[in-house]
Amino acid sequence: MAAKSTSQERSLRAVALSYEERDAIAGLSPRVVASGQGTIAEQIIARANEYGVPVHESRELVAALMDFDLDQRIPPALYVAVAEVLVWVHRLEHRASALPPVVAKRRQA
Repeated sequence: MAAKSTSQERSLRAVALSYEERDAIAGLSPRVVASGQGTIAEQIIARANEYGVPVHESRELVAALMDFDLDQRIPPALYVAVAEVLVWVHRLEHRASALPPVVAKRRQA
């Protein structure tokens, strides 16, 4: 997740969450795996883009998550907000898998 401010005084902030199938099976909540601002936030977002991890912008959620330590699980107070992001990610992944494969064709000169 990333948050951008229109003010130049504020720097870019980002928080990365992890939620794996084994977490869901064990009844555990997502956990914070990276957070930072400025250059670190840019690196978090660049790494997410590099590995195809969706980046969702939510200034309010990022602000709330910035206070958590790395590897800390999110508290129940944030379940609904994070669940909405997870639903968004699921829909993105479902849409991507529903698309037909792309075939590249090269013209003969």
